[in-house]
Amino acid sequence: MSPTTLVLMWEARAAEGRGGELLEWARARAASLAPAPARRELLRAPRDRVLVMTWWPGAAYGDDLPELPEPAPGLVTRPVHRWRFESVG
Repeated sequence: MSPTTLVLMWEARAAEGRGGELLEWARARAASLAPAPARRELLRAPRDRVLVMTWWPGAAYGDDLPELPEPAPGLVTRPVHRWRFESVG
C-alpha cells in the first residue's frame, strides 16, 4: 500500500463582528502546531467562517496529530466542525 497524505480540516463561525479576531486566532494556532504539518492553509468565507486545512504526508486516518483547539466560547457561534480526509491518488 502506498503512503497516504491525511488532510485535517477545522472550520468555525465567528460570533457577530469577530471574524477578523477568529481569523487571527486560528492563524496563530496553526503556526504553532508541533510538529508542524507539511502544508497549511487558512481560508475565510461569508458570515465570518474560518477554515484551516493541514496536510500530513505518511499519516494514517487514525493517527494522533496536532489539531487546533476549540476557541473561547464567546469567539464562535457554535462548536468547531472537524473532518479528516485521506488522499486517494
